[in-house]
Amino acid sequence: MKLGTYLYNQQERLAVKLNNSLIDVEKTAEQNNWNEVPDDIMSVISLPSDKLEQFEEQIKQAVHTGQATVVNEDEVTWGPCVTRPHKIICVGLNYKKHADETNAPYPEVPILFNKFDNTLTGHNAEIEIPGVTNELDYEVELGIVIGKETKNVSLEEALSHVFGYCAVNDLSARDLQMRTPQWLLGKSCDGFSPAGPYLVTSDEVGNPNDLSLKTYVNGELRQNSNTSDMIFSCAEIVSYISKHMTLVPGDMILTGTPEGVVLGLPQEERVYIQPGDVVTVEIEKLGTLTNKFVEEKVLV
Repeated sequence: MKLGTYLYNQQERLAVKLNNSLIDVEKTAEQNNWNEVPDDIMSVISLPSDKLEQFEEQIKQAVHTGQATVVNEDEVTWGPCVTRPHKIICVGLNYKKHADETNAPYPEVPILFNKFDNTLTGHNAEIEIPGVTNELDYEVELGIVIGKETKNVSLEEALSHVFGYCAVNDLSARDLQMRTPQWLLGKSCDGFSPAGPYLVTSDEVGNPNDLSLKTYVNGELRQNSNTSDMIFSCAEIVSYISKHMTLVPGDMILTGTPEGVVLGLPQEERVYIQPGDVVTVEIEKLGTLTNKFVEEKVLV
């Protein structure tokens, strides 16, 4: 199942993508007089498996009978596909070729840092380039979304705790990131984690470590890799994090970026994101996420 969030009268609305149609869940529920239907993405993520299957069947039946409310996907204002994660945990230097291009040794354990929900935004959203950086970089990343409480989970069971996956652009202000040994500041400016358009359930994705990833800047291919190049697999990451903290439904884990970032180029060849640039990240089975970058608005 593919799930998303869009804005209607400035309110978040849950949507399901089915048979190339985007279904408004709330309006479809009203049309069919359904009771106890989840009304936002976080509620769906928290559903037990039997309730999730029931919800999916309801949507399929409504589409089959012509009783579903369809919205124009090209006209909606997208929100982030996960709206209120309790935690956003990121993994640094998790692709072999990316570590190679930045002359960094392969880490012996996952390098973890965090982001906050101020970084979340949606597909087609304009993102302001903060005036405090001159080195804004793109990073296509596979996002893991946890589906149930997870603590001390084994490697073998780790992926069974995953609700689904999404495409994320882990934007990084390199000058801020490298200013101190802590990466937080360069990773957590407003809008630095566009995510979506869809959150795709794990059953539709299959092996998360066999997905192609790409980034385009103004139509030019910059990153082209596969999640098989990860140093630590998705299962290893989930298991490792759960040994140190409890993960809960809706928590997001950004699993690292492959080679091809601006930082990996020789100094004289680096051209960072500029106002007017359009960046698209694309992950196999998950969809295409596009954002335009603009100058930061100065508040008087």
